Amino acid sequence: MKNLISAGLAAISLSVLSFAEVAAGNTPTIEDAMIAAGRDVFEYRCQACHSADPAKNAFGPSLIGIVGREAGSLPRYAYSRAMMKADVVWTEDNLRGWISNNEKFMPGTRMRHVAITDAAEQDFLIAFLRSLK
Repeated sequence: MKNLISAGLAAISLSVLSFAEVAAGNTPTIEDAMIAAGRDVFEYRCQACHSADPAKNAFGPSLIGIVGREAGSLPRYAYSRAMMKADVVWTEDNLRGWISNNEKFMPGTRMRHVAITDAAEQDFLIAFLRSLK
């Protein structure tokens, strides 16, 4: 069922993106579709607590520039002790570990369990997070 939902998200995102891009005279890429589907996953699963605004933290820290950033390093955010002591850089593999089971990935984190276990949803979300610069 989750795979159908993920495939549906990608298809919907691609069709909406395709229409908008074609109307603008551009041809969308697979990466564009992945980012659009990832934006949908972000809005559904992450946006309640995380900002995509570099100047704004929410309940959780802003995710702008997360890919390649050291865990617990964003200024103006009060991270958990576990996050502050972690020797983790948010690579795509580490993000995948966090997204699939953050409590197992980093015991002692304050963030509630996420559990996005569907590989396609993870791919979409990571593509979107990579685009946040």
